[in-house]
Amino acid sequence: MRRVVCNGERLCLREVTEADVACLHAIYGDATVTQHMPFGPRTMREVARLIDQAMEAAAAEPRRLYVLAVVDTERRDVIGVARLSIEADRPHSAEIGFGLHPHQWGRGIGTDLVRLLLAFGFKQLGLHRIWGARSPSNLPAQLAMLTAGMVEEGRIRHHVHTPLGWRDSIVHSALDDEWIER
Repeated sequence: MRRVVCNGERLCLREVTEADVACLHAIYGDATVTQHMPFGPRTMREVARLIDQAMEAAAAEPRRLYVLAVVDTERRDVIGVARLSIEADRPHSAEIGFGLHPHQWGRGIGTDLVRLLLAFGFKQLGLHRIWGARSPSNLPAQLAMLTAGMVEEGRIRHHVHTPLGWRDSIVHSALDDEWIER
């Protein structure tokens, strides 16, 4: 199994570990953070289970799921979580998702994170297409993806079932040749 470490200027990505449960619970357990996600706040036990599943996925061959801790390079603390899932029937394509602690919002960290995920997917994994879907009301995610070089492709109606009912998704993507030109 290849351990993932991807360094950026303000952030780095690394594998999640059992030691990250409390930090990730501060994100996944926060109703403000999960308002745009397809699930409500998670319990500490649910977050621990997600980390266990992520560590199992890291050992799979071929590896299709990367759940990574987002670490502030200066302070060395976990400030978010990033996910990259390679499609089994389209191994050239992957979906990304991310969540940041609310204290990090409004600082351009989301854009840096999307750029780091794109670099990881294109440079280290050799992907051709990376895409992400966001809630139509999640304007900070829209800004992060567009600023990082992703293109808005369109709307998928009633794409995700949330605790509040069905929700549309807005899809953004980047292609390796477009991204490398940037």
